[in-house]
Amino acid sequence: MVSITIDGQTLDVEAGSTVLQAAQRLGIDIPTFCYLKRLPALASCRMCLVEIEGQRRLQPSCATAVTDGMVVRANTPLIEETRSSMLDMLLANHPLDCPICDKGGECELQNQVMAYGPRESRFRDDKRVFHSEDIRLSPVIIMNVNRCIQCQRCVRMCEEVVGAVALGTIEKGMDTAVTGFEGSLASCDQCGNCVEVCPVGALMSFPYRYKARPWDLVETDTVCPHCGTGCQLTVGTRKGEFMRVRSKWDEGLNRETLCVRGRFGLDFVASRDRIKRPMIRRDGALVPVSWDEAGDYLRRRLSAVESKAAGGLASPRLPNEVLYQFQKLMRTVFRTNNIDCSTRWSTPFDTLGPLVASFYSRAPLDDVIGNDCVLVVGGNVTEENPVTEYLLRDAARRRQTGLLMLSARPSRLDADARVVVRVPPGGEAACLAAVVAEFMAADGQTLPGGAFADIGATIGKPAASTGSDGPDRLATALKEGRSVTVLVSVGLLRSPEARATLQQLNNLLNVLRLLGKSPAMQFLFDRANQMGAWDMGVLPAALPGLRAVTDDAARTTLARNWGAEIPSEPGADLDAMLELCVGGRMGGLYIAGTDPLMSYPDRGFVQQALGAADLLIVQDAFLTDTAGLADVVLPAASHGEESGTFTNNEGRTQKVRKFREPAFEVRGNLAIFDFVAALRNQALQPSTQGEIFDEITRLVPAYQGLTQDGLGADGAFTRAVPTPPAGEFFAAPPAPAAAGRLMLITGDCLFHNGYLSERSEILNTVANDPYVAMSAQDAAQLCLSDGDEVIVRSARGELTAQLKVDRQFPKGLVFVPENYRALRLNSLMRRGEYPCPVEVQKVHATLEVDRTSRIWRGV
Repeated sequence: MVSITIDGQTLDVEAGSTVLQAAQRLGIDIPTFCYLKRLPALASCRMCLVEIEGQRRLQPSCATAVTDGMVVRANTPLIEETRSSMLDMLLANHPLDCPICDKGGECELQNQVMAYGPRESRFRDDKRVFHSEDIRLSPVIIMNVNRCIQCQRCVRMCEEVVGAVALGTIEKGMDTAVTGFEGSLASCDQCGNCVEVCPVGALMSFPYRYKARPWDLVETDTVCPHCGTGCQLTVGTRKGEFMRVRSKWDEGLNRETLCVRGRFGLDFVASRDRIKRPMIRRDGALVPVSWDEAGDYLRRRLSAVESKAAGGLASPRLPNEVLYQFQKLMRTVFRTNNIDCSTRWSTPFDTLGPLVASFYSRAPLDDVIGNDCVLVVGGNVTEENPVTEYLLRDAARRRQTGLLMLSARPSRLDADARVVVRVPPGGEAACLAAVVAEFMAADGQTLPGGAFADIGATIGKPAASTGSDGPDRLATALKEGRSVTVLVSVGLLRSPEARATLQQLNNLLNVLRLLGKSPAMQFLFDRANQMGAWDMGVLPAALPGLRAVTDDAARTTLARNWGAEIPSEPGADLDAMLELCVGGRMGGLYIAGTDPLMSYPDRGFVQQALGAADLLIVQDAFLTDTAGLADVVLPAASHGEESGTFTNNEGRTQKVRKFREPAFEVRGNLAIFDFVAALRNQALQPSTQGEIFDEITRLVPAYQGLTQDGLGADGAFTRAVPTPPAGEFFAAPPAPAAAGRLMLITGDCLFHNGYLSERSEILNTVANDPYVAMSAQDAAQLCLSDGDEVIVRSARGELTAQLKVDRQFPKGLVFVPENYRALRLNSLMRRGEYPCPVEVQKVHATLEVDRTSRIWRGV
């Protein structure tokens, strides 16, 4: 620690701290423009100059490190004159258009001029004008370059945090201008972080432009509904109408940054596709009715199917309280454990449960990625969890964390990684087994008790290296790290090899533990409350708290508190429930907030199954494809229309706050559960959000000790329930055989990640058209070029989209985002098969072949 005195106040700070940081801790205000806490100091604006004893010139406090015994003065006549002069120079060319500027009322330049600026300018020359009109850089970002004060925040945020490098500067001196490549931001992420950090009105949000003033807005702090990172949002509404989203630098793990979905994708709440009234099926069509009519109809239908099995499916985008109440409704009112929360894979809970219980680190992401090594397994962090990508890039660049990538798809993080291992889809398990085998071969003699000797026969021999970046290099990098974090994409669960992959992850984490590397593990969920859904027990084999349904003690405790018996046998997952439907054994299927007809990997099968269910109940905010098949549709509140909590990837529980009232005859999800339970002459107690949260904190071990008030601005962490790591080691799976043909994989794209984002008009103006990604080698072999319209054909169906040639993409793979409803991608896939073998052909070539065949036939 070193001692510093600022304006007569003395403070001990860590060595390496800056004068500005010390002043902020003392509550001494030093103005800045170019400084941002998460960026390296630039010291270009000169607003933060201070006097330091023993130095002749004023020094920038943001870039001056504290030395022991340093004496600083932050407010003297010389400093005041200097600040005033700097502001006068900025105003010399700054347009005085505050009354029409969107930044008016929250402009840092306005604030600084009022606090430190001159009362009269000494400049009389004409103001410099770059452009007479604002420049539309993208569908969501518009620029008035005349207002720019050259702080460079936007350029540095784009390059150093987001990693997009879409903004830059041209010219120099007073003629310097910030711009996109050729005056466009066509290649950027459209995240709007440049707008957020701009201290003036140079960069503005086009969707928000001229809509409201900051003082007109009612602002509500809540959580983003688009992925599991759990970013904090501040939503602004005016007279109940959604206006904008912004973020705060001092709250949430995102610290001011958001991705395009978080900043611009919340307008889905006002979608025209909202369900306005209850609907029932009459004469083959859905017709709007009152809640009383819907209740009478549903009561009759529920009585008719009471003797058959029931099942429930709930969205991992719903709040914890809703999910907890849903599984309670299914287990106590419908007397079934047939419950699931995923429509894209079947969760192998027998392997997943022990893995989460033994190794899941419920701790800040910023802490766990501060370990020496971070291994990212599967998925594409850039597109699935963009803000997590920002944090990982920061860890790799500024904290020297060793970033290791193991996946089928490339991502932008590869450029910052020390090791990148590309494997075929489903090949992650074999690669992880090879890494463990490398450890065994290298360190078998050094572990206490000969731990590896006992597992050598189980794991097998090391796999041969696949090149410069193979399992051997991955093992070497992990061995060199003193502490290791493993981040796991849930996209791995799509594969039929999911169980084997989870088993090999368990092996790796056990070995790292034996080597004393304190392994931490977290999932990278692409759904906002997937962790909460698992914790709340929306699983066929798990009760709340991830305790097995077969655990008599856990079941007895819950039954005593709920006042109802709980079935003792594990239930059916979604796939098995659909089988029950097809077999005519499913009486009532209750679907809340999700659309399996769009996302289940076999559209034909799920359509047949839903049509075969005796009674299909859909509770949703939007008229989805699944709702179109329902017998009863119940209009539910959307995000922002009811309060609750989310649990993010870290295990952090945060408040989801209400910022608008439900319209029409929409009811809250909890109220609808009460409505349905009453039709079965039962009551769910408790039934309000606050009371349900209290019950969760009493009955779910990881949530014990949490309180509503204790969640605060940054939420509060659930706790890992101490469980001894499983000592079992699993045999290595065989390496996947070469496919010999193109294989289709899918996942999220940057602008869409499910049916919520597709209902955002703003995101739809930004998003690319539906596309097919392929390697340059495969495209050349098929005589295809970037931008061609192509047909992707499987044994089940085909789709047409635009080709995107990606030079980083591995040979033999084809990627199509799963989030475009028009493509109906799941109609190409078959359940239990992933990836899917396909053929790709140019649309024009298909027409030529058809034309030739018609001529040959004499047509």
